[in-house]
Amino acid sequence: MTDNYDLDLKSIQEARWLAVRAREAQREFFHASQEQVDWICQAMVEAAYNDAERLGKLAQEETGFGVALHKKIKNEFASKTVWDSIKDMKTVGVIGRDDKRRVVEIAWPFGVIAALTPSTNPTSTAIFKVLAAVKARNGIVVAPHPSARSCTYEAVQTMAKAGESAGMLKGLVSCMQNITLEGTQELMKHYAVDLILATGGTGMVRAAHSVGKPAIGVGPGNVPVYVDRSADIEKAAFAIVNSKAFDSSVICATEQCVVADRPIAEQLKQEMGKNGAYWVPAEDIDKLERMLFNPNGLMNPKSVGKTPQQLARLCGIDVPKTARILVVDLEGVGKEHPLSGEKLTTVLGFMVEDGWHAGCERCIQLLKYGGDGHSLVIHAKDDDVIMAFGIEKPAFRIIVNSWGTFGAIGATTGVPPSMTLAPGGLGGSVVSDNISVKHLMNVKRLAYETQPPPTLATTPAPDVEGTLHPLASDDQALTPETIDEIVKRVVTALKKQN
Repeated sequence: MTDNYDLDLKSIQEARWLAVRAREAQREFFHASQEQVDWICQAMVEAAYNDAERLGKLAQEETGFGVALHKKIKNEFASKTVWDSIKDMKTVGVIGRDDKRRVVEIAWPFGVIAALTPSTNPTSTAIFKVLAAVKARNGIVVAPHPSARSCTYEAVQTMAKAGESAGMLKGLVSCMQNITLEGTQELMKHYAVDLILATGGTGMVRAAHSVGKPAIGVGPGNVPVYVDRSADIEKAAFAIVNSKAFDSSVICATEQCVVADRPIAEQLKQEMGKNGAYWVPAEDIDKLERMLFNPNGLMNPKSVGKTPQQLARLCGIDVPKTARILVVDLEGVGKEHPLSGEKLTTVLGFMVEDGWHAGCERCIQLLKYGGDGHSLVIHAKDDDVIMAFGIEKPAFRIIVNSWGTFGAIGATTGVPPSMTLAPGGLGGSVVSDNISVKHLMNVKRLAYETQPPPTLATTPAPDVEGTLHPLASDDQALTPETIDEIVKRVVTALKKQN
């Protein structure tokens, strides 16, 4: 790229160039066999998995968010675990047959995907999106978050080089380096791009949906965790604290507020304390709140992905060295209580309700305050309570007796492994699934005739003169007797088919 141009112009030109190059490569890759596709994907998976530690360290160093070791775990999940879940999927040619209905399903890629990735999980999200896109025979251009440009580029390049060594066409997988808002917008709008896959903040997701192209947007979550009186309290406390502390809480499915059933609330507090939860004194809550959120209500980026000790230094309070998360008792939900919203850092809300009915209502309030459709966690042994939460809560991932962090992405549960969790119509997305390969390809259906059209469908309109029904002779009008005969023939034909 020429250095004589401003960054926004460089970014726009780079977006155009990468999109066109991806389309050219994808048109060739369209003809790849299933064996060739899987061979290339396997090579990319091995490269990303083997480089997981280095990429995790780069992500932590560049963004300042989270824990390098935890990012390594996410990179391994996004490569090997995801691949194990999709490697046997057919994505080329005939992928399904229904002999009874006489329908043949045929895979068809979208084309070129513009993939927007976040700063919170930059390398793991890029690895996941590249793998899923190529498995479905798409090209992909990744547009990183500006604060995670270098580490995201490294992750994409690691996979691209491995794929190209295995026979993938150069340009099928690429990543922007000149990152500006104008360049990212140009990429999304470019004629060579066929689908937008956006993971990030609310503004990014809205922008993706406003382009006028097919888009899958995944925004924030505000995950409640309800602990019922029937729960295994020790296990629940262990899960909540460790899930919240993992990578300093930058995964959108991490628990944001505990809703404890009153009879077990004190026991839960004690058990959480044993696992490293530190309750912030009332006099320090205001300082913490002002540091976490700007006056406009938006999260302060400086607070994202920080340990309790780092947060304490930022806002001028004291916390013990043993603290793994900070817990704040909340009196309500909403703008008047900012800490009841999503906190992409090691701060957890805590509320007490008497009985699961009240706990249910409180969880709904929390979901509606920034987490509609996303995820919810419940710890309970009472199957009736669990099922009631499953039926009534406006969340499309309800994790039972596991970590929110790992359960929602499919690492400790049976939902499809994914680093992109769609919140459905409630959260402004067209789907409610964990995004996977099936969402990144179209399916054609070859449908054979299973029964003839109704004979009466050939009857001419009343105002068409001189036209007789094909079953009537040239000199015979369509009489009631003729109609009866036609009906008998249709009924007889249907009986033979059944």
